[in-house]
Amino acid sequence: MFDPFNDFDDAGYLRNARKDKDPVVIKHMEHNLFRANLKEAFDHLSRREIIEYADFLEVHRILFGDYYPWAGQDRLVTAPHLLVSKAGTQFCEPHTIRLAVDQGLRLAQHRGRMPEVPGEIMGLFAYGHPFLDGNGRTMLLVHMELAYRAGFSIDWSATKKSDYLSALTREIESPGNGILDQYLAAFMGPRVERGQLVGSALSMRGLDGLDDENRIEGDLRDESVAEKYRQFDEARKYSYRVAGTDSDYSYPESCDLDDDEDRESGPSPG
Repeated sequence: MFDPFNDFDDAGYLRNARKDKDPVVIKHMEHNLFRANLKEAFDHLSRREIIEYADFLEVHRILFGDYYPWAGQDRLVTAPHLLVSKAGTQFCEPHTIRLAVDQGLRLAQHRGRMPEVPGEIMGLFAYGHPFLDGNGRTMLLVHMELAYRAGFSIDWSATKKSDYLSALTREIESPGNGILDQYLAAFMGPRVERGQLVGSALSMRGLDGLDDENRIEGDLRDESVAEKYRQFDEARKYSYRVAGTDSDYSYPESCDLDDDEDRESGPSPG
């Protein structure tokens, strides 16, 4: 059982409000909360002129705040030293969560590239994996709102779960190469009315994240764990850009993940 707080026996799964431990009960609760709070989450996004990282966090809080007391807080707050994976897929370390999500939001909004690279944007959200649970549903809602604003929709109900998750995994491992863009292209269509977004989200089955539960890969204060992550992230060969500039982004010093003198220091992602 995924237990980053190391208190499952006393506090239940991820310190949920009911101290539930049964995975079936937990998934049932999450699903019911998603259905109950879905419209409020979309309403929040619709009121925002520009969707920012804080809105990503707020959507998660709206959806799951009644169950998880930490809802709306990212892993930099809840598990700042832990490296997390899921179904064999590595996610970014906590200090660069915001960097990955902000990159996706910037591509979708500031350069208007959402129709061109919807898969790259989704892959960035997925690699960021901001939360201990509830990532898939949160990023899908944000992605649907961004697609609506860009004038198109994706028929998620027509996608095949195994194919989508396979493409998403490969996108995370090799971003910016069109892997998930190519898969989603077959399901892109005209924009649906805003009132239909809730129904579309409710019709999805099993597409809200990678199968299996989160797994702790290790503590990033352990140099061997940090080195494992460095090698994975460097193999991705993805260059982030600072919004509004043509400058590459590098790890902030607080990450303590790379001592390569060739890298320039960048702004902290918070």
